[in-house]
Amino acid sequence: MTQSKPPFSLRAYRSAASLAKPLAKLALSRRLKAGKEDPARIGERKGEPGQARPSGPLVWLHGASVGESLSVLPLIERLSAEMPRTNFLVTTGTVTSAALMEERLPPRAIHQYVPVDQPHFVRSFLDHWRPDAALFVESELWPSLIGETRRRGVPMALVNGRLSPKSFESWQPRAEAARSLLDAFDIVLGQDTENARRLATLSGRQVPMLGNLKQAAEALPADEAALDALRAAIGERPVWVAASTHAGEEEAILDAHQQLNGRLPDLLTVIAPRHPGRGTQVQALCAERNLPAIRRGTGALPGPEHAVYVADTLGELGLFYRTCSVAFIGGSLVKTGGHNPLEPARLSCAIITGPHLFNFQDTYAAMRSAGGSALVRNDRDLSASLLRLMTDPVTREEMARHAREWADDAAAAVLDDVIHALRPVLEQAG
Repeated sequence: MTQSKPPFSLRAYRSAASLAKPLAKLALSRRLKAGKEDPARIGERKGEPGQARPSGPLVWLHGASVGESLSVLPLIERLSAEMPRTNFLVTTGTVTSAALMEERLPPRAIHQYVPVDQPHFVRSFLDHWRPDAALFVESELWPSLIGETRRRGVPMALVNGRLSPKSFESWQPRAEAARSLLDAFDIVLGQDTENARRLATLSGRQVPMLGNLKQAAEALPADEAALDALRAAIGERPVWVAASTHAGEEEAILDAHQQLNGRLPDLLTVIAPRHPGRGTQVQALCAERNLPAIRRGTGALPGPEHAVYVADTLGELGLFYRTCSVAFIGGSLVKTGGHNPLEPARLSCAIITGPHLFNFQDTYAAMRSAGGSALVRNDRDLSASLLRLMTDPVTREEMARHAREWADDAAAAVLDDVIHALRPVLEQAG
């Protein structure tokens, strides 16, 4: 897409960023000391390559963190099969996402950390990798990264586009800058109706809504030995998982557990915080309520004396969804916007969620219509839903079946539609 001259605010940002190279290095050093960067690969954040560029066409896919990067895995699998001469570069910005990508990327796909949005770093990155096409996933609108890529004539698409209500409001006073950034993309695809509407408003162009790529993800993996050990430790106890929880939610989850003590005295509550580093914080909340808890991060398994198992490890949600037949999905009792319900749906969990679901609004609406999920607003609602599902296996299994069937039906359709829409960009990469 032909772009006009960037607005003053973007030109000012790029000028300031060019002069702030020392500050960018200082910020990286501080993040490194805080454990937020990988010391062995810190150079990649400065645009220094960690590997040689493979020969032939290269498609670059960028997603900020775990959710975005996992959502592109099925896309890469399909593109790899359809484009046998093409290699794929996947960039992310977090240590957690990097670890997952190293484990799960298919052949002919390389992971690198994305450079900090500083022009010198971005240019160094692009000089080395020379992508033939670029697919940005969800909501990463970094001016230097987008501007430098477009200036090199790289065909670009924004895939699974997402713009939260808060981000949309913050861009409103800078609508000209937002439009200029979005103009860099040849194709913009929204992940649901509301996100497509917000992106269309800011970009001044039509934004198709083809569904959420996360619908196409494979079922989360689980280590068989770990699964057998956990099932043996749980035994016949009723168990449920509160997954991807945030600060402010665990209190309601623990209150709901306590409200069930009289009816389900052997209940085991598994809490998997969205950020595993919060495991000790969650365990402290349990101690405040005199609920015996043990952390998986210590290598321990739950015993009969434990009321709560804190699942503070990385990449094991597939293990807990296979162990628990009921899953509450976090980020929804607080205004985070909810997390992916398709992962537990594929593993036959009955799904409970809070009311704040703007990240997956269409997905949850369709799943509720299909009878695959229940909505709760507080700890009392949560305890009531849990009691019903834990004591009524027919209702629980019916809800899980509806969720699984809906997820499976949606998966194939969204991947076909997205790849078809991306053809004009992908064809330029050979």
